[in-house]
Amino acid sequence: MGNIKGIGENKLKKKLTPEQYSVCVLKGTEPAFSGKYLSNKKKGVYVCAVCDTPLFSSETKYDSGSGWPSFWDYAVKENIQTEHDNSLGVPRTEVLCANCGSHLGHVFSDRPEPSGLRYCINSLSLNFVPEGK
Repeated sequence: MGNIKGIGENKLKKKLTPEQYSVCVLKGTEPAFSGKYLSNKKKGVYVCAVCDTPLFSSETKYDSGSGWPSFWDYAVKENIQTEHDNSLGVPRTEVLCANCGSHLGHVFSDRPEPSGLRYCINSLSLNFVPEGK
């Protein structure tokens, strides 16, 4: 099992769909261009699907053409954790929810300014809270 802090496997399996469990707990990846938030243009905040921690704002979301929702910055620095990932034999930086440890996706340094970063995040690891809710 993945490193989900303080949440038992049975509770996770009840809360998450099998697809979400595969991404958030087992560190899988949803198929490119399949995520429900890929084309979402509404204003609001993207929160962790496991623990509801605010992660990304619609203000920093953009179409990277990669097939996954992309953000050039996080909403709250303390809510994001990164770790070295060499699971595919290629060095990458994994993005995790700092609160629960859920796998979110990866961050790449191939984005133009303002940050130079592309947070490539699985829709399955997120829930969206529209502005004003």
